[in-house]
Order: sequence, then structure tokens, then C-alpha cells
Amino acid sequence: MVLVDGWWATGDYDVARQILQRGVGVLLCLAFLQVLGQFRPLLGDHGLTPVRAFTAHVRFRDAPSLFHWRYSDRLLAVVARVGVVGAASLVVGLPQAGPWWVPTLVLLLLWWFYLSTLNVGQRFYGFGWEMLLCEMTFLVAWFGSDAVPVPFLMVLAARWLLFRLELGAGLIKWRGGREWRELTALDYHHETQPMPGPLSWHAHHLPRWWHRIEVVGTHVTQLGMPWLLWLPQPLPSVAGVVMVLTQGWLVVTGNFAWLNWATIVLGAAMISDPVWASLLGGVPFLPDVGTQGVATLGPPVADVVVVTAVVVVLAALSVRPALNLASRHQRMNASFEPLRLVNAYGAFGSVTRRRDEVVVEGSLVEHPASQDWREYEFRGKPGDVRRRPPQVAPYHLRLDWLLWFVPLGSGGTLWFERFLLRLLEADRATLRLLRRDPFGGERPRWVRARLYRYRFSTPEERRRTGAWWVRHEVAVVVDPVDLSMLRR
Repeated sequence: MVLVDGWWATGDYDVARQILQRGVGVLLCLAFLQVLGQFRPLLGDHGLTPVRAFTAHVRFRDAPSLFHWRYSDRLLAVVARVGVVGAASLVVGLPQAGPWWVPTLVLLLLWWFYLSTLNVGQRFYGFGWEMLLCEMTFLVAWFGSDAVPVPFLMVLAARWLLFRLELGAGLIKWRGGREWRELTALDYHHETQPMPGPLSWHAHHLPRWWHRIEVVGTHVTQLGMPWLLWLPQPLPSVAGVVMVLTQGWLVVTGNFAWLNWATIVLGAAMISDPVWASLLGGVPFLPDVGTQGVATLGPPVADVVVVTAVVVVLAALSVRPALNLASRHQRMNASFEPLRLVNAYGAFGSVTRRRDEVVVEGSLVEHPASQDWREYEFRGKPGDVRRRPPQVAPYHLRLDWLLWFVPLGSGGTLWFERFLLRLLEADRATLRLLRRDPFGGERPRWVRARLYRYRFSTPEERRRTGAWWVRHEVAVVVDPVDLSMLRR
């Protein structure tokens, strides 16, 4: 061990390191569990958009993934199980108890495994929080173990990530739909968001003046607070606390997978140890070695050299994302290189004012003109009007989410046709993605898809009928089809 000047190492962010490493571990554990539960029916050899078909026409350098070399459902399961175990080890702090390079190796392996999954995940992995998890994993890999002080350069890198995440979301709103500038976006959003939660109905029926406060608070948090991250403490801590509280409100009013939780982890990591001590009367989560001994010894030279090189690379890759923030044609949730190391973020640049849902039905009778149609029930998306919207986040229901995009014309059609085919085949893996199969595993004779317009019931309608939603049919999306028609 060698002494290093204070410009490189800091003793004020030991709690932040613990939050980042363990928080990313929790998110990775959850993400790899989702791979085990959902990847095979969506993207496996018998999936809706198989990986092998994708890798056959996409080059490795455009989408780096170990599955370019070989894919099988069994290998995918091995990767996911290793990912779960490795992520769980971070949560309990095993790698952090070793030399400085041990958590680095563990996190880099997890980063490569999840990047490999994301880069072949196509539409089902085309969400901003996927690349955010990849970037966070790579970033946190360089924070070292409990045996070395926290590199202050990595603290700045974490601030840069949160700055892009929040400011990007704020700018895309301000430059997007006029409802954000007119402060009316939250008049609709709680009702029309992709996956409402148990409290979304209540949030939607709050007074209009409260919705205006929500929008103003969003603008202050996303357009103003990020700039405090570059000022001396305790202002970055203040920004972190505000962002955590704002994300907490989003957690209780909607289901945005792990986007809010990842932002909460980053926001909490902005709080310095002295501020934690002031808030809680002590400093939580610190390793047994204590910060005083670590700060005195300093990091090894190899750690300094490697971390400095990584920061230089990240700084070079940050040029295009920074220019994107300043651009009037700002891109939302975009990667500028295939390793997803420094990305552009943003969400809900415009808010839809109507909610249309695809309802899928099947029938056992021989003639499609029969009235004996039964609905398939999905785990998260609205269906039965009397079913209260469930809490599913931070778990991500990929099939349900992508179905939200179908009425908007951006969800694609080929995978949806294959989904209907799997229902006609009564494919067990596909049916496990659903909440309820109305036929108990029996093959239906026909399936069809209808488009309904949904809105939240009013408080009076809710008291009278017990329904959370009111819906009416808008159109037929897919006329009745059978196996012979979809297998052509």
C-alpha cells in the first residue's frame, strides 16, 4: 500500500460505496432472475424473437454478446444462475471483503453477462433501465473493496451519470409535449402510463392543483437539482435527498421496473458520510475496517492507475452524450457505442391522453362466429375492469410492457403473431408468462385480439360497480385465426 494525495482518495463516501455496490447487486439479482423466468419463451430457441435468428444477421461488433459465439437455452440458464449468485454475493458483501480488485472482477463479469443478454434482447430489452443497469454495473466495478479508500474520481463519475439521467429526463420533457410546459401532463399520466400500480387510481383522482405541483416538482428536480451535484457539499447531498424523495413518489404511483430504484440508489450515493451522520446520528453501513485506517494507508498504485485510465475512457465516451443533452434533437434512451458505457437517458417526452389496450381472447368451439370467447389475463397490464392494478415493479413484465406499445404502432407485429401462435399451441413456457390461461392448458381452436379504450372509473362509478376501469371496444386488431392460418 502507498500513500496517495487527497485529490484521488476520499474518506467521505464510504457509505456511498456500500449503497452503490449492494444496490447494484440487488438490481442485478432481480434482473438475472427475470432472465431465468422470461427469456426462454420470449427470445429462446422456441421464443417469439429467437436469439439465433438475430445473431445470424447482426454483427458481433454491433451488438457484443457471448451468445454470438454460441446460444442455447441451457447456456442462457447457466449465465443467469451465475449472475444471480454473483449479484447475491455483492449484496451480502463477500467480494468487498477482499483485495481492491475482487469486486472489480465480479462486477465486470456480471456486466458482461448482462450486456450479452441485453444486446440480443431486441424489443423485449429495448428499455432505458436496461442500459442504465449496464452502465451502473461497469461504473461501480471501479469503486474498490473495503480495503481501499473510495476513489474520488469515481464519485464524480457517479455524479455525471445521475446528472445525465435526471437532466436528460427533464430536458426531453421540456422539449417534448406541450403538456409538460403547460403543467397538465399529470392530468393524464397516472391513467395512461404503461403499467399503473395499486395507488395510480387514487393519484389520478387527486385535485388538479396537486397535479400542477407534481409537474412543477418534476421540473425542479430534473432541471434544477442536477446542477447542485457539481457544487461543494452539502449541496450534492441536498440534490440526492430531493431526487430520492421524488423517485419514491413515482414508486408508489406506477410500475417502472427498476428505473426508479436505480435512481434512488444513485441519489442516496450522493449523500456524504458527514451528512449521513447528521441525519441519522451516526454513519451507517460502514465496513468493520473503519474509514480511518483505510484513509491512512491509501490505495495501491495499480488501483490508482487502472481507475484513472477508466475515468479517461469514460470522459472521452461522454462527449456525444453531453452534446446530445445540448441538442434540440435530443435522443432519448440511446447508446452511442455497443458496450453501453456512457448513455443518453430520458422518459416520457410526451404523455398519451388516451389508454388503448389489446385484449386477447380464445375459443374452444369450432366456428369462430360463436360468442364463447374467453380472455387471457396478463400479470400486470389492465384487463378485467374489476381487478385493481397490481404492484409488480421493480420486477419487469416484458411481455405486458411491450403490449402497451402495440396500440401506439411502435410495438411491432411479427412477435405478436408468434405470441398468438404460441397460445394456439398452448405452449407451456408462454402460458407461464400470463396470470391466467382460461383454458387450463387445453389448446383453443381460435384466438383473436380486440382493442379497447380504458379509463379509470370515477369515484362514484367505483362505489357503485366496484370496478377500477371503464372500457369500451374500439376495433378488432386481429380477426379470429387458427393454427393453419398462422403456420403458413
